Amino acid sequence: MAASLIYRTSTGYELVMLALYRRHYAARYKAIASLIPGGAEVLELCCGPGILYKRYLRHKSVRYRGLDINEKFIRDLVRSGIAAEKWDLRSDRPLPPAEYVVMQASLYHFLPNADGVLARMLNAARKAVIIAEPIRNLTSSRWPILAYLSRKLTDPGGDTAETRFVENTLDELVEKQTAVLRRAFLAPGGREKIYLFEKD
Repeated sequence: MAASLIYRTSTGYELVMLALYRRHYAARYKAIASLIPGGAEVLELCCGPGILYKRYLRHKSVRYRGLDINEKFIRDLVRSGIAAEKWDLRSDRPLPPAEYVVMQASLYHFLPNADGVLARMLNAARKAVIIAEPIRNLTSSRWPILAYLSRKLTDPGGDTAETRFVENTLDELVEKQTAVLRRAFLAPGGREKIYLFEKD
């Protein structure tokens, strides 16, 4: 299945994200970046056009690697000198190890098997896993046409899930994990919830 329009260009992707998060757009990235120390080794899953690194982590001299299913995003990152690789997380292929493993607003793509993806992230992380996931979604709109369009516009390509997380279902998934949950808090604007797991 072809990716939706927002996943075809970095500009289109960012414009949609700006429309969704509005004045909290930058703050959500800053909240995640604040959890990652300078010089850390970072693996970002479903990295998209690499905005977290390019704008919020590069100045911290992190060793970054991005993985995404979108070939165009990966090509653009590699051309700009950023370590990135095409990767389909629906496979059982073990993830590359890194100190910090990060995923933003993408875990819902793997429902109903999101717990398996989170477990693989925890296995790959040497220090911590950071998940930021929407808990307020347009796909839950009471207007069927709006919910339908939102699902179509957020399809990165492949068999994406029709459902989304709400806060209690995301908390339930997190509570199943054996890693230490150090922090859980709402991102600025309240659309996403951020979780920080630390390894023993």
